[in-house]
Amino acid sequence: MQARSRWVGVGWDALPGLQQDALGLGWRAWIKSCERSANMPPALASLCPQAMALAQSDAASQRAWMFHHLQPYRVESLQGETHGLLTAYYEPVFEASRTPSASFSAPIYAPPANLSSRKPWYTRKEMDTLPEAKAALKGKALVYLNDPVDALVLQIQGSGRIRVQQADGSFRTTRMAYAGTNDQPYQSVGKWLLDQGLTKDATWPGIKAWLARNPQRQQELLWSNPRMVFFREEALSEVDTGPRGAQGVALSAGRSIAVDPGSIPYGTPVWISSAGAQTQLQQLVIAQDTGSAITGAVRADFFVGSGAQAGDFAGRLKQPLQMWVLWPK
Repeated sequence: MQARSRWVGVGWDALPGLQQDALGLGWRAWIKSCERSANMPPALASLCPQAMALAQSDAASQRAWMFHHLQPYRVESLQGETHGLLTAYYEPVFEASRTPSASFSAPIYAPPANLSSRKPWYTRKEMDTLPEAKAALKGKALVYLNDPVDALVLQIQGSGRIRVQQADGSFRTTRMAYAGTNDQPYQSVGKWLLDQGLTKDATWPGIKAWLARNPQRQQELLWSNPRMVFFREEALSEVDTGPRGAQGVALSAGRSIAVDPGSIPYGTPVWISSAGAQTQLQQLVIAQDTGSAITGAVRADFFVGSGAQAGDFAGRLKQPLQMWVLWPK
């Protein structure tokens, strides 16, 4: 039993779709976790050399190895609930500027120097209004986006790619990577709208549609979430995949999930089953990340990649979930 979940041993035949998943993509994500085995439980890390040796094997060989070395456990809440919630997240891509202007006025900040001296730090509203908070943030803007709502999306997703025009007219894309928060509680702007009866659609497309009808209330909506995320800028390599998750490895689209680490440790292979209007999933994924809204036993956030299409998918995904951890025997 984990601090926030209960694991119940089951047979392999309890995992839906086990024979249909090709496994290879999930296996490659697992190998990435093994490359940071110091951030995994010792029992899992001890299997990494064998798992890495099977990286190029076919699905049948990988499946046979799993059957021999791993035991599936159904993840339940401490109260015995076996069904939970699957959502999704992505890496947005935004145009940005190094200098503020009328077109680019929403700053993305690096952590202020005095961030650790005050816990929690200033709220989002205080950062916009208090002189002492503004002074602490002076010179800390890495780039400016052209929409404060896009800045909020970047903060909620935890990382993103920014495309900045250089002095010679060319464009360079880099990554804004998570570097800390103000330690204020996360409050969903979608829930804020629902609680006030302002919308029945709290997906990101629904939120943006409401803002288009009510632009005068944009600041009010932004301030309803006191949490602010700070970033650091990272170069992109030619073979770059996803942003680094909480385990410290690059996330793999469609095979990495964010979990509550009090329920499932980082680096754990997990079988998920989820059916809804957006997608049908029965496959191997790896627990490699977490998030402020990802709490509880049967709860996962599914990383779906980068760009607008991934963002549209992620903004709509909210459906039932079952999970099984695959743990060394």
